[in-house]
This record gives sequence, C-alpha cells and structure tokens, in this order.
Amino acid sequence: MATQQNSIFIGAESGGGNPQGLELRRANRHGLIAGATGTGKTVTLQGIVEGFSGVGVPCFVADVKGDLSGLAMAGSAQSKTHEIFAQRAQDLGITDWQYHDVPVQFWDLFGEQGHPIRTTVSEMGPLLLARLMNLNDVQEGVLNIAFNVADKEGLLLLDLDDLQSMLVHCGEEADQLTIQYGNVTKQSVGSIQRSLLQLRSQGGDHFFGEPALELSDFIALDDQGRGIVNVLAADKLMASPRLYATFLLWLLSELFEQLPEVGDPDKPKLCFFFDEAHLLFDNAPPALLEKVEQVVRLIRSKGVGVYFITQNPIDIPDKVAAQLNNRVQHKLNAFTPRDQQAVQAAANTFRTNPAIDVASAITELKIGEALVSLLQPDGSPEPVQRVLIRPPSTRVGPLTPQERQVIVTTDAVGAKYDTLIDRESAEELLKAKSDEAVAAAQAAQAQDAAEKTAAEQAKRDAQAAKEQARAQIQQQKLDLQRQKMEQQEAVRQAREAAKPSMADKVIQSAVRAASSSVGRQLGNQLLRGLLGGLMRGR
Repeated sequence: MATQQNSIFIGAESGGGNPQGLELRRANRHGLIAGATGTGKTVTLQGIVEGFSGVGVPCFVADVKGDLSGLAMAGSAQSKTHEIFAQRAQDLGITDWQYHDVPVQFWDLFGEQGHPIRTTVSEMGPLLLARLMNLNDVQEGVLNIAFNVADKEGLLLLDLDDLQSMLVHCGEEADQLTIQYGNVTKQSVGSIQRSLLQLRSQGGDHFFGEPALELSDFIALDDQGRGIVNVLAADKLMASPRLYATFLLWLLSELFEQLPEVGDPDKPKLCFFFDEAHLLFDNAPPALLEKVEQVVRLIRSKGVGVYFITQNPIDIPDKVAAQLNNRVQHKLNAFTPRDQQAVQAAANTFRTNPAIDVASAITELKIGEALVSLLQPDGSPEPVQRVLIRPPSTRVGPLTPQERQVIVTTDAVGAKYDTLIDRESAEELLKAKSDEAVAAAQAAQAQDAAEKTAAEQAKRDAQAAKEQARAQIQQQKLDLQRQKMEQQEAVRQAREAAKPSMADKVIQSAVRAASSSVGRQLGNQLLRGLLGGLMRGR
C-alpha cells in the first residue's frame, strides 16, 4: 500500500480498510494539515513529502522547528519511534514498508544552515517591498518613482545598499522629480529609509543580492528520478515574520511568472509546504493578504500545489482556506471558547459522513490518527474518513550539524550560491557620480580660490606699485625741492660772494665820493664853459 502510480497513500483504517490516497492529478488543488502540537502533523507532512519525491515531484518545505531536516536520512530500527511505526505499518497492512531517505537540498536566507537564498531588489519589485516595509500609499508612490528613475538612468538595484543610495539620490533631486512625477518629499524619503533600517535589522541584508536564486535549482530531480526536496531552515527566520511571509510570497510569485500554464497536469511540477502558516497571516496588512490569496488561487494553473501546516485551521483566512481542497485534520483541543470555535469550524469544512460525528471525533483522535478528506479523481471531495496515518520512512527528528554540512557540500547545487557577488550597480554608480560632482566642486572651488588669490595678489601688486609710484613721485618732489633749495643757496652764496667786503665798501664809498666831487667840478666847469660861450655869441 505504498505510493501508487496515480496517488500518494496517506493512511487507512486499522486493518487496511478504506485506504485514502492523494490523487496526483488533484494535488495542485492545494491542501491543509492542521492539529494541535504533538498530534502527528510533522509525521503526516513527512509521509506526503516522501510520496511526492518518490513519484518525481520536487518539493519545498519551510522547516520552522528544524525537525524536517530528517527527510535527508533514512529512519533507523534503533530509533525510539521504530516500534511505533513498525506496529502502525502492520496495522495498516503495509507489507513493503522500509526505511529510506529522500534527496534533500538545504537552504537558509542567512546562509548558516544551508545555501543562501537571494533575490535582487529589482526582482522583488516595489509592490512586495512596500508590503515588506509596511509603507503607506504615499511612501509606496515614492518607492515606485525611485524604481522608475533607476530604470531610466540604467541603475541596477541589486541589494539594500543600492536601494538606499537610490533613495538618497531621489531626495537630493526631489524638486526636479516633483515636477516630473508628482510630489516627492524628503519626509517621505526619510520614512522609507527608516523602514529600510528596520528591514536590515530583521536580516533583510542577507536576502537581497547576487547570485540570485534560479528556480530551476528548485524544480529538479536526482539521478534516480526522485523529486528534490528543498528544505528551508526557518527557525531563525520566523523571528522576522514579515520577512518570512514576504519571502514565501515572492517565491510563489516568481514561480507564477516563470512557469507556463499547464492546467491540471498528471502530477504537480512542484509542491510547497508552509509550516507554522499563521506566521504568514498574523498582523498582515489587507493588501498582503489579498496578494497571498491571489497567488494561491492562480498558481494552481501552473501545476504548483500549496499546503499549509498550522495548529488551528482558523489561522488561515477564509479566502485562502477556500482554496484548500485536500485536508488532513489531527486532534484539536476544546478547552477554551476559541478552541471550540476552531473545532466547529474544522468540522464544517469536511464533506459529511453519516458514520462519523466530526466535531466529536476531532477532540478524540489519537496521535498519528486524523480525519481525512481528499479530492477524488473526478475532483469532488471524498466524505471525511477517520484513518491512521502511514508511518514515514525517513528519520523523525533533526540532523546533526555535521550531517547537515555533509549534505550541503555534496548536493547538486554545490557552491553556486555560497559566495556573494557585488558587481557594479546603483550604489557604486551613484557614488562615482557623487565623487565626480564633489571633485568638480572641489576643482571649481580650488579654481575660484586660485582666482581669488590671484586677484588679491594682483590688487596687492597694484597697490604696491601705486605706493611705489607715489613714493617715487614724493622722492622726486623732495629731490626737486632739494635742488631748488640748493640752487637758492647757490644764488645766495653767489650774491654773498658778489657783495664787497668792508674795505671794498670803504674804497667804493671813497671813490663814489671822490667821483661825485670831481664830477660836480667837471660839470660846473662844463656848464660855465657852455654858458660863457653862449653869452659871447650874443
């Protein structure tokens, strides 16, 4: 009663009666595994994943508690659960049950317990980023503008540093961008930057970068034709529920965009299992819930099945729960009014079976026992059945760190994603542009300073020349004045020199006196002579 060609054996009544199988052609109609802690959800999940892998269907499993890593190892007859599982196999009439492993690839957003999973900021897109950072409509609009500007300017947005640099660039160009795109305020840019800081504190730096995940590495088979099981270490990631939810939504969105339409294939191309599903929906904004519901509803046509694992079925929003056609319900407690509400809600989701009081049975189920309602080949839900879940063949419980490391280093992915690549992108280009602007500004400033210095020097030189000319003129004036004084002194001296001495003056006086007396005498003589002559002439 192992996995059949067209279905996966889930369980049966004790003795093997009324076997329940998950139809592969209906496995892309999604499903739900619910039940209180310790009731056997993980064992059910392991059995279903083993079944999918055995028929060549790759799987993705979000491992929140770490115990799903045991899928990579075969169970052991020395384990504590061996007797329980062997007895259950006997009760179910399984004659070919044996331990075996499944091919596993380990992944970890933080790169600690598996290969890093990365995407680029551009691939994530402004819509999911806005949801991830819980931005309002105005801030989301500014983020869209940043993406648009990056596209126009040929700037790659690969990691959060690129996005931060792009936001700084938009803040600096806010006035110009407002004219072109509408209001871009520095306050909105600052708010986005603060949200970006919160995202970094949740580990967002690890998620964004290159090399980005290639989905072909998820959808792969091993050399035996078994589907690869991709196990995401989410124990640390669940501490950042918004990052966890956005990552899973991004992964589904990428699959939806890249996979072709196939309708209802003979078997799914890939099956997702989201453990602790309430983390996807707790405190999620309506827009994010709407996006999850949309992706879950549409991705079925791409041949992808999505299965949610949660303690309480009412943790799943109604619009999403309405898409979950294959259901496995383990025991629920009914101690509180909310528990009782969950029991009644779970009971109402099953197609009724007159032989089973579903509401009562849910509270009475044993560990490893469940109420099951799966889609039949014609697509209709089968009436609810109470069954024992088939025992898993892989190890129940986590691997040791050493075992995990061996698998990580020897799987088909190898070291493809292990080394971060930081190629030239928006941060580097904007920094280079800024450095050029700074250098140009410094050169202009230096030129201005040099011109100013030269002008000041020229002014000082002109002032010095002017003062020198003034000094020369003053000196010339002084020289002329001195020459004039010297000439005056020379004239004075010449005059002084020309003046007679006292002896000369005495002599000159005497001579003048004598000259004067002699002259008078001569004059008188002449006058008498003249007068005498005149008189005689008469």
